[in-house]
Amino acid sequence: MSTIVERCAAARIASRQIATLSTEVKNAVLRDLAADLLRSAPAVLAANAADMAAARSAGLAEAKLARLALTDRSIAQSAEGLSQVAALPDPVGQVVRESVAASGLRVRRVRTPLGVICMIYEARPGVTIDAFALCFKAGNACILKGGKEAERSNAALAEIVGRTLRAHGIGEHALVSLSVLAREDLSTLLQQDSSIDLVIPRGGADLIRFVAQNSRIPTIQHYHGVNHIFVDAQADLDLAAKVCVSAKVSAPATCNAVECILVDSAVAHRFVPDLVRAYADAGVEIRGDEEVVLLSGSLARRASPADFGTEFLEKIVAMRIVSGLDEAIAHIHRHGSLHTEAIITRDQPTARAFCSRVAASCVLVNASTRMNDGFALGLGAEIGISTSRIHAFGPMGLEELTVTRFICEGDGQIR
Repeated sequence: MSTIVERCAAARIASRQIATLSTEVKNAVLRDLAADLLRSAPAVLAANAADMAAARSAGLAEAKLARLALTDRSIAQSAEGLSQVAALPDPVGQVVRESVAASGLRVRRVRTPLGVICMIYEARPGVTIDAFALCFKAGNACILKGGKEAERSNAALAEIVGRTLRAHGIGEHALVSLSVLAREDLSTLLQQDSSIDLVIPRGGADLIRFVAQNSRIPTIQHYHGVNHIFVDAQADLDLAAKVCVSAKVSAPATCNAVECILVDSAVAHRFVPDLVRAYADAGVEIRGDEEVVLLSGSLARRASPADFGTEFLEKIVAMRIVSGLDEAIAHIHRHGSLHTEAIITRDQPTARAFCSRVAASCVLVNASTRMNDGFALGLGAEIGISTSRIHAFGPMGLEELTVTRFICEGDGQIR
């Protein structure tokens, strides 16, 4: 078996071929991969069933089990996602800006692939296909380090990708899959700055902290989502209740689910009892401050200080009553994670103030935090949601997997 250093170097070589592939070739690979994925669904599901059995035996938490599971429906969705990525405009070579300098030099700013992207993630074997598709369409090779709990699933999916690449005469190291690595091997991987251009960790706080502390490679963090919805005094309370319940219940184990509701004291007596009842009917545990507990009719339990600032990833929500916009924003600044924040209000100046003062990667007005998603925001797909305020902040689609460089044409200009 090749060493980590050798496999990373092979990905660098493959990236040079991928960067020059035509849009037509890349799209053909993605469409053929979608067809092969559907044909191979029984083998992938068998591998995933073995991973699920081992994870249950090891006592993996229910939230992680939910992210680990694959189904016929999720495989079909991955295949559809591949077709959607194939249909997206190719960012490579896109001219962002062009001008003529005072010297007469013709200057174009053009999108170009990042090169080799390393993604380190837990559970979610579907990320293997999604990450490859986006990296490949944007002209990049990718190194995917999935969690050991998804070892068999990721291996089965990587084999399908490799088979499709070989069929098109493309170096199979366009995808390097490293499902199982010891901690010292992961440290070695994070030192390969001559082969890898960007690292994207997706997972728990411990994983992201380890990557940030040990990587010699630029890192974009997909950090946890401690997301808030502030229900303003001028909110449409029926709309607010619908949004708050859906933002938690529709997919509680996702990073864009709401984790804390902040309610303006001016509407708390009218709004909190109904919201608590709706949450309880949906099987959500409410952890509130003293006033929320008093208004809940025993449906809420008293929150601990740690509940404010926790990413629950299950049917638990924190709730607090605040005196208004300033206190809501102060709470978000103290406990938020720069992921997603939302306000429900009919007052436009309040909405504008909230948007300008809250520094999250996505701020929403009168909409669910669950809308912070690449597909929902019109990007077509995403490789993750960046909470690092560098070249990408928020959902990372195809454009965010490229950088811009300058291509200049002259007729003898010198300095």
